[in-house]
Amino acid sequence: MSKVRDEAGCIRRWDFSETSQTVSLFGREHGVVRGLAKGAKREKGQFSGGIELLTRGEVLFILRKGRDLAAITDWSLLEIYPALSRSLRAHRAALYLADLVAHLVREGDPHARLYDCMTASLRALADERTVARIVLAFQWTALAETGFRPTLGRGAQTGEPLPQGPGAIVFSAAAGGVTGARDAEDGWRVRPETISLLRRLDAAAPAIGDVAPASFDSLIGESEEVVERASRLLAAYLRHILDRELATARQLFGEPATS
Repeated sequence: MSKVRDEAGCIRRWDFSETSQTVSLFGREHGVVRGLAKGAKREKGQFSGGIELLTRGEVLFILRKGRDLAAITDWSLLEIYPALSRSLRAHRAALYLADLVAHLVREGDPHARLYDCMTASLRALADERTVARIVLAFQWTALAETGFRPTLGRGAQTGEPLPQGPGAIVFSAAAGGVTGARDAEDGWRVRPETISLLRRLDAAAPAIGDVAPASFDSLIGESEEVVERASRLLAAYLRHILDRELATARQLFGEPATS
């Protein structure tokens, strides 16, 4: 049995009883932690009335061997994101980011950079004009951090230079990236500007950790339409990796689109 203190964001929560909750927290130093917070919803206690979804706090929990759930013993609220209650699009984007973490990150597997990116993303969603860019960059960061970064520079199947010309490039989720149309057994034809944007995003990935809205405009420098196409492509790739369609992805993107 060990007591652990960490900074964490709440990515899922369920009512366990009239006074208690079960939660999934994404900790900066400890990754995803599922725990039971007994008495969390009591007004007078260690939890300030409960642990709310999409908030950030300092958490104290106890890990017990052989137990599926950690014991959450203390939660000190550090940050809320009021913009998420004012904008439906921002709220849907935030739920999608949290859902991606819940499905991609294993319990006890820390990803400090992804945690920082998520925290900054939730703050930046206050400016609704940046939602598409935030979602795009977060998806890329999540793929890179969890070992699923797609291959963009050469054919994912052959390693050979990509062919040139309209309609020549295909993104194959099964192959893990782009490939020539003749080499792909399945996949989606993509526009050159979509792949060009993702390549620039990959090259600039370390600088995107702050997810500052101004840096998006200067870094990406693309129209909303191109950013949206790239974001939908990554969402389709993530759907293949997870082998499921997240309800939050459908709410955010509507019908899947990939190019």
